[in-house]
Amino acid sequence: MPNPSRRKFLSRSALAAAAFYIVPRHVLGKGFVAPSDKLNMAAVGCGGKADVNIRQAYNNGSDNFVALCDVDDRQSKKYRAQFANAPYFQDYRELFDKAGKTFDAVIISTPDHMHAPIAMAAMQLGKHVYVEKPLTHDIYEARMLTEAARKYKVVTQMGNQGSSGDATRIIETAIQDKLIGSVHMVYCWTNRPVWPQGVRSPKDKGESQPVPTGVNWPLWLGTAPARDYHEAYMPTRWRGYWDFGTGALGDMGCHFMDVPFRALNLKYPTSVECSVGSVYSDFFKEAFYDDVCPPSSAIHLTFPSEDHKVKEIKFSWFDGGIRPQLPDGVEYSDVFRDDNGGMLFIGSKGMLTGGLFGNDPKILSVGKAAGKALPAPRKPLVEGKTEGHQQQWVKACKQGYGAYTSSSFDQSGPLTETVLMGNLATRSYLAREGGKFTGRKKLLWDGDTMKITNYDYANQFVKRQYNGGYTL
Repeated sequence: MPNPSRRKFLSRSALAAAAFYIVPRHVLGKGFVAPSDKLNMAAVGCGGKADVNIRQAYNNGSDNFVALCDVDDRQSKKYRAQFANAPYFQDYRELFDKAGKTFDAVIISTPDHMHAPIAMAAMQLGKHVYVEKPLTHDIYEARMLTEAARKYKVVTQMGNQGSSGDATRIIETAIQDKLIGSVHMVYCWTNRPVWPQGVRSPKDKGESQPVPTGVNWPLWLGTAPARDYHEAYMPTRWRGYWDFGTGALGDMGCHFMDVPFRALNLKYPTSVECSVGSVYSDFFKEAFYDDVCPPSSAIHLTFPSEDHKVKEIKFSWFDGGIRPQLPDGVEYSDVFRDDNGGMLFIGSKGMLTGGLFGNDPKILSVGKAAGKALPAPRKPLVEGKTEGHQQQWVKACKQGYGAYTSSSFDQSGPLTETVLMGNLATRSYLAREGGKFTGRKKLLWDGDTMKITNYDYANQFVKRQYNGGYTL
């Protein structure tokens, strides 16, 4: 054993040697990011919306993508070329098994029906997760992911980038400051769907096509029941099929409904009812295309109110080109300003409107609030605004569990449950038993137990059965 003086000498020598390797950042040059400051990420899904998510999370190289996964080699071509050293997989389970130790966070940009099993598998491995909206395909899945994020202590974010926008925070402050008084009614609407809905599907017509080279069709189907491949399903147009997507409401509800959901601090709804657009295949012959979402819908939700001056809050959603009737004295051009859709808050002292993400908020010239200026937001603004949504999550991952993100699962999980409640109502509305429409009624919801209490048939839409051996 070396004597104490020799040990001290060796220790000092080691420190001196280390100094040559640990170079102060300012010596490396302005803008240099040390490798230890980069977040190593994996991407599950590399095309479509993933193109935005990957690009903004990568942030011109401030962070790393070290593994890629997509069931469609055509969609992943761009990023396989850009990140040539990153291993590539078609099956997310193989990604986690073979490359899981190389990354700390995962961005999931797949069709809706695969969000939950992939996100759950990632969190169980201790990975931070960013999941595209809507968070899940089913209400039950949203509840499970919300609870799992707390259990596994990971940083989470849903991909509704409007939640990082300035307008969301301005409207939230205005509503909570009672600028338009006590809000009792909210309308949201969208121009979606902009893909086919209310049509007969290839499955119902018995049509199929050869699977393109590079597409792993069984993996794309994932949790969904088996069916033949057809180009009508992928990419993107899967949104209109119940087995894969969540329709116009699922696509845009997490953008529009998020603003009033947080501004009014809404909890679980107590009831939901709806009506949907009809399709006729012939004279007086109504067509029911159960494989696809309807062409349009109107959803009406009731929420308990935290405001003692308002017993309950009515919340209506419209899609497929349907818009709400405006109150007297409100100018059409003041409300319907954004072709994507919008929102309207009706309070005891006036009204407030905004477009997509609540953008361009405006106090209408009706009621006591007319002419009032919108307040400065109380909550800190997000760097980069809506385009900083992905980087906000990246930076939070580096800080660790507990760091703030605009749409963590604690926020986006209950929001997604509410959005999907509209789809539960829609599918119940279309239910036919013994030649009668038995689900065309106001459905009463127990949010704590995730159960419709007055129409048991509807509860099958709370939680679906997985196919293909997948589990949550």
